[in-house]
Amino acid sequence: MTKGITGVVLAGGLGRRMGGADKGLLDYEGRPLARQVAERLAPQVETLLINANRNREVYATLGYPVIGDAIPDFAGPLAGLHAALAAASTPMVVTAPCDSPFFPADLVHRLHRALLAAQAELAVATAEGRVHAAFCLCSRDLAAPLAEYLAAGGRRVIDWQESRRQVRVEFADPDAFRNLNTPEALG
Repeated sequence: MTKGITGVVLAGGLGRRMGGADKGLLDYEGRPLARQVAERLAPQVETLLINANRNREVYATLGYPVIGDAIPDFAGPLAGLHAALAAASTPMVVTAPCDSPFFPADLVHRLHRALLAAQAELAVATAEGRVHAAFCLCSRDLAAPLAEYLAAGGRRVIDWQESRRQVRVEFADPDAFRNLNTPEALG
């Protein structure tokens, strides 16, 4: 566990590729995806939140506080990060999407170590050169700049990340960041 970090399961989307289903509540191998992501992330962080905009009472049964976006109309993962930065009581926040339950057990430790070494504002996971922007550790000091970006209509995660001092952290296994965001992927 890395102290001083709040983990956030991002489950606030519309699930367009899933026909509008709430992805975090979909069953994968007998358990909801969000539960699997929460169970994988919780041991790596000091506290855990779930960002959800629908079915919040169902998410609450997972045993963690549930926060919704302050930005209306399902504005995407950055709106979830924005909500988390406002709600967290720790100096840093790390995000993980609700449809990616295979991420490394040392994700937070490695992102944190790289962020400190690079004196960066945020750290983002990569594998085989591909950026996995939703796996992001950032300082709560970025709350105001993120709010400004969102207020100006910005929604692209990578564009916002590239506007900040960031470090990208390479992980060896690209399958660790595989997401289950289509009915076919769920099997």
